[in-house]
Amino acid sequence: MPIVAQSSTETDWVSRFADEVIADSERRAPGTKHRGAPAAAPAAIVVASGISPSGPIHLGNLREVMTPHLVADEIRRRGHEVRHLISWDDYDRFRKVPLGIDGVDETWAEHIGRPLTSVPAPKGSPHPNWAEHFKAALVESLAELGVEYDGISQTEKYTSGAYREQILLAMRRRGEIDAILARFRTKKDPGKDTRSAPGQKQQKSQKPVDEAELEAAEGSGAASEDDGTGSAGYFPYKPYCGGCNKDLTTVSAYDDDTTELTYTCAACGFSETVRLSEFDRGKLVWKVDWPMRWAYEGVVFEPSGVDHSSPGSSFQVGKDICPIFGGERPIGPMYAFVGISGMAKMSSSKGGVPTPADALKIMEAPLLRWLYARRRPNQAFKIAFDQEIQRLYDEWDRLAAKVADGTVLPADAAAYSRAVRTAAGELPSTPRPMPYRTLASVADITGGHDEQTIRILSELDPANPVGDLDEVRPRLDRAESWITTQVPADQRTVVRAEPDTELLASLDDESRESLRLLLDGLDSHWSLEGLTTLVYGVPKVMAGLAPDAKPTPELKVAQRTFFALLYRLLVTRETGPRLPTLLLAVGADRVRKLLAA
Repeated sequence: MPIVAQSSTETDWVSRFADEVIADSERRAPGTKHRGAPAAAPAAIVVASGISPSGPIHLGNLREVMTPHLVADEIRRRGHEVRHLISWDDYDRFRKVPLGIDGVDETWAEHIGRPLTSVPAPKGSPHPNWAEHFKAALVESLAELGVEYDGISQTEKYTSGAYREQILLAMRRRGEIDAILARFRTKKDPGKDTRSAPGQKQQKSQKPVDEAELEAAEGSGAASEDDGTGSAGYFPYKPYCGGCNKDLTTVSAYDDDTTELTYTCAACGFSETVRLSEFDRGKLVWKVDWPMRWAYEGVVFEPSGVDHSSPGSSFQVGKDICPIFGGERPIGPMYAFVGISGMAKMSSSKGGVPTPADALKIMEAPLLRWLYARRRPNQAFKIAFDQEIQRLYDEWDRLAAKVADGTVLPADAAAYSRAVRTAAGELPSTPRPMPYRTLASVADITGGHDEQTIRILSELDPANPVGDLDEVRPRLDRAESWITTQVPADQRTVVRAEPDTELLASLDDESRESLRLLLDGLDSHWSLEGLTTLVYGVPKVMAGLAPDAKPTPELKVAQRTFFALLYRLLVTRETGPRLPTLLLAVGADRVRKLLAA
């Protein structure tokens, strides 16, 4: 059943935000012409994301993109023109050398303080610099996810002089900006005096600092961001050094009339005086840069992480700074962290964090989109790289079945629609979406051998056999990738080459009879459904019950015992892939060879 774009009366979070954004854009419309923006820009509703390519861009960072993408796509479905800007913060400083990056060693530490676009890419990379290297993987993933956006390089913006008017304005009104920041400057210790600007009285903190907020902010670098305060006064602009290209510079003087600025570098000692009206090697400090861009681009919606939403953080401070540049803070929901099954909170600096590209190797794009669409931004969730992915796919397939038969709830229908299609059209899908756990089991047993795989899959449903592996792709490819990259070697399935004669000889009469019943029923039950009935039915018959009898607690114990015996005889362990799938994969002749007592 096709799903149409959801109306604003639906209960999903995307529709609600779309309502707010459209209404706010219409309210702003009379005065939306902003400094420096192209003439056509005000006609479109602008939503934004900001991504710093300082290391692997992980699945937590992806929420920064998917949240506005989903809202933008809903607005687009309603017939409005919308721009989703992704600001590549590639003019940010290189803060630290991430761990676990191939082709990177301790020598990269010499680049700390330089723009990300001035740091060499990891050894062997085809990309010209650090920022482009890590940006490239996300660009490719966003294309697969159907995310339509306009990318903006902050290196290009700053070095081209596009923000020159805004920089000069910030410097002229630095006293106002400093006064705003002074209201929010706090020390990390609750109850101690707040940090004040030169010449101002210190004030007591009015509320305790939340330790979790501090930890989150520390993790992002937001808490330690230099806001422009220095011994010579407050300056919201930081030059990159003309000697070493690092931002370890201190502005010592500035003349508003001539725009002459003097700075000294603490790293190499270089000092110079430049005319800021002609100088393009530096940037506004973050807490001024972000609200400046809101005004410059006319942003109506931009989410932010927990670290940017705590008291005194950049999003909160930006509300008061943005009007200086002639704009106002956008609607900005806080989004919660995204975790990985079995892993702690992701951090790009710690290495080994899964990226969107990693996720798209083991799951189809619609499923990954669904994970972000079905949860409100402030709800944390986990993405499964472990066995939980099988349960997740089962849930996804049940949802698809409800959509098909018309029993789906409106909010679930909206999330499904946003997962499988965008305003531009349908995303690629698997023509015949067989259960992921079945495909994974087959891939595990066959080692990805195509001929064996098609044999097994064609026998799962003899009445409607799979005739070509393309029918079950790309899901089959994702399941194979999951088996080979995420399942430890000691958990992989290896079918015995020869019978376990010692175990077979030790069986009692009851166990021998149960094996005989199974083998006698193979030919008449040789399908996934038939073998399911057979393996569950043998213990029932052994207990004197009908094959379709309802299970009792005692019967469940007998079934588990029988299953463990089959696994030991087939794959040397007491667990493994679902037995009906395993039997099909092994083949009737080989099953008889391994189980004949």
